[in-house]
Amino acid sequence: MTAWHVVNAYISTRLASVTTATYHHENLRETLLQLAESTVQRSGVESLSLRQLARDAKVSHAAPARHFRDKRALLDALALDGFERLNRAMADAAASSGSFDARFRAIATAYVSFAVDNAALLGLMYTVKHEADASDALVEAGRGSMRAAVELIAEAQAAGALQPGDPERLALVAFASVHGVAALATGDLLEGVSVEEATEATVEMLLSAIALRDPRA
Repeated sequence: MTAWHVVNAYISTRLASVTTATYHHENLRETLLQLAESTVQRSGVESLSLRQLARDAKVSHAAPARHFRDKRALLDALALDGFERLNRAMADAAASSGSFDARFRAIATAYVSFAVDNAALLGLMYTVKHEADASDALVEAGRGSMRAAVELIAEAQAAGALQPGDPERLALVAFASVHGVAALATGDLLEGVSVEEATEATVEMLLSAIALRDPRA
């Protein structure tokens, strides 16, 4: 083998190694989303950049463009992923065994837990969802966070356990109440009351308000 062949083989090997390390990162999309979420939670949306994510993921600065054409596309994907996780948590809570009260409490707890643990991400989710050009998939996923509560309330009404009324309106009031608990908790405004105690008190108040009253009372 001539010296030229040796050099050429070495260069080819190095180029193949660089290309593999730079452009063929396994599960790059998921890695970028995880890194982006960590950045948002740690230092806010403003500090997020595709170039920095590429450096953090140890890929070329052009590699993220294979999955996200720009920062807005990344934020849309991050918001959609967040809503899908939230929706799964609430659907699982609604599907748990037990009485309506227990399942309603589980839904409320699931929402508050997600909201407190992912405060910056939740803010991004709602901001992106309400953009004028938000995708249909994102808008639909954003509505899903109340769907489990609406279905559970409608089921309890049909069984005669709750007062009649628009289940969507009742779910909206419940959502506003538990979201308020999460907002107070993340803003450190509960004045020494634990988030668990505040959630429980809110749930008890809601259940008392929507429970079917004895018509003889």
